[in-house]
Amino acid sequence: MLLALDQRLRFTLPSRLTWFLRATLALHVLAVFTVWWWPVGVLAALVLNHALIVAATLWPRSTWLGPNRCRLPAAAASRGELAITIDDGPDPEVTPRVLELLESLGLTASFFCIADRVAAYPELARDIVARGHDIQNHTASHRHTFSFLGPRAYLAEVERAQQIIERVTGHRPTCFRAPAGFRNPFLAPVLAAAGLELVSWTRRGFDTREADAERVLGRLTRGLRGGDILLLHDGHAARDGSGQPVICALLPALAARCRQAGLKTVRLSDALV
Repeated sequence: MLLALDQRLRFTLPSRLTWFLRATLALHVLAVFTVWWWPVGVLAALVLNHALIVAATLWPRSTWLGPNRCRLPAAAASRGELAITIDDGPDPEVTPRVLELLESLGLTASFFCIADRVAAYPELARDIVARGHDIQNHTASHRHTFSFLGPRAYLAEVERAQQIIERVTGHRPTCFRAPAGFRNPFLAPVLAAAGLELVSWTRRGFDTREADAERVLGRLTRGLRGGDILLLHDGHAARDGSGQPVICALLPALAARCRQAGLKTVRLSDALV
């Protein structure tokens, strides 16, 4: 499987380059041909280019490194649809509570799961799908060094997650999210070869470090409208003053805000068709 993906990667790489990556490639070709007498302008351009690459790597919603969906398609937005995405699970304590809340509130979500946790809690992963939600690819192991990996390591990490999630749930993910949204230029062709779409978010609540559910809710719902992709966490969830996971504390209020705005939640697999 990895060999086949590797061959597809070599085929898709040239066509997946963005304007920024094409400019980067052209600049480095120029630098190679002028290496013996680098003009000051070329050297300055190289320094600036590498600074911009670092900035794009650390900018989760950037499209400079490849396609990156930050909102649902226009058709979904016109229907008043939005997506709640939930990262870093499944968590044996938090996820069941989240699932009960989603069901009682009539909300649908897409869970970007860490595949090693799917393998550790297969019944919980299957329950997510059985209740009508998506499970999407959030890497196999959620490595903190993910943005420093090369193409072969990306291939291994992404495809291992695909295989685990499909084996456990019977569904193969169609969307991918990098840990914290950080990645490098090697990721886009890997996702293209695997048939995955990179999905970031419209806004996030920072609910892994913010213990005040009202503040998280405010970040998520300021200017809330159709087409939004919201980011929450069941894994690594912060706790409020009563010890409750922030996601559980705010979901009822988030559902109320959606109703007031005439918005309905949808799975990514339904909206991105």
